[in-house]
Amino acid sequence: MTSKKLVARSDYLLPQSLEGLHIQSREWLDTIAFWKDETRFFSHLLQKREAEINDPLNFPKILGDLDTLHETLFDYLADEIRDHERLLSRVEGGAPGLSDSDYREQHRQLAGKMEVFSADFREFKRMVFGYARKW
Repeated sequence: MTSKKLVARSDYLLPQSLEGLHIQSREWLDTIAFWKDETRFFSHLLQKREAEINDPLNFPKILGDLDTLHETLFDYLADEIRDHERLLSRVEGGAPGLSDSDYREQHRQLAGKMEVFSADFREFKRMVFGYARKW
């Protein structure tokens, strides 16, 4: 019996150009800016609901604290992406000791973080919308 190695779908893809990765980084920054706009909207919505409703669990405050946490995390992630873009500049400038594989590895790690943040923020939005519909 022979065994076959299962390969990830990405194993069949050609590596993306540095320019393509740069564009993706810029898109991430745009996405984070949009998420921050959404958190401001949620904050306003939750403050309005908190004034209207007497909730013994103080759910609006809990959601508001999560909202603040997300905004802080978004700032941190955006700073990390900007640092990543500076690394690209150094790689393209031929800085000693750096290669495009350093940039690609960091990009892969950031892509994972963006995926986690995106899923987490979607869940948070479901909670906010569920709360808003409830009241």
